[in-house]
Amino acid sequence: MRALVIGSSGGIGGALVTALSSQGDVIGLSRRGDGFDITDEANIARHLGALDGSFDLILVATGALYLEGVGPEKSLKALDPAVLARQFAVNAIGPALVIKHALRLMPRDRVARLGVLSARVGSIGDNALGGWYGYRAAKAALNQLVHTAAIEAARTHPQSVLVALHPGTVETGLSPADRAGHPSVAPAVAAGNLLAVLGGLGPADTGGFFDWQGKVVPW
Repeated sequence: MRALVIGSSGGIGGALVTALSSQGDVIGLSRRGDGFDITDEANIARHLGALDGSFDLILVATGALYLEGVGPEKSLKALDPAVLARQFAVNAIGPALVIKHALRLMPRDRVARLGVLSARVGSIGDNALGGWYGYRAAKAALNQLVHTAAIEAARTHPQSVLVALHPGTVETGLSPADRAGHPSVAPAVAAGNLLAVLGGLGPADTGGFFDWQGKVVPW
């Protein structure tokens, strides 16, 4: 198996690279290690355009709750248009552009999977607490972008599987307040869960939103 991990220097991304390295050839790209900028399409196109061959598995493990030191909003009074735009650039637009330029790297004649890290807080149906406006909205937009891309990809790549994935609460620098009492797991455990879920999905599941247990998350 040949795999590509975008965001390989992050906690989950690094754990995915480690787990996949024992299963075949894996390439990791990250801002820290390779200058990969999820907010710059020319940068994305240059890095992905330099790759040859096809990948059976592509994982977009980018995203951030805190951007430039600014955390999630607690109320409408805290909304800032610049912060909202940055949330969408990092958590929605960037991953969508990766899909745009990565589709050519997916084989057309066999099952190929592309998973994008989303978050349960991006679920509109599951939102009972409010708050976290920018992050919630950006992840909700990401889910729609993945779902729409999956429909288009199926026309040229009939065995493709494009899905949004919720990794659960992972020990990657979140404060206790951000975890909101949810039990957390180490990045290596999260990576194993995500790979198991993604490996169990087929073309009939493309366009879906799944959590770390393989359960469907409501839109």
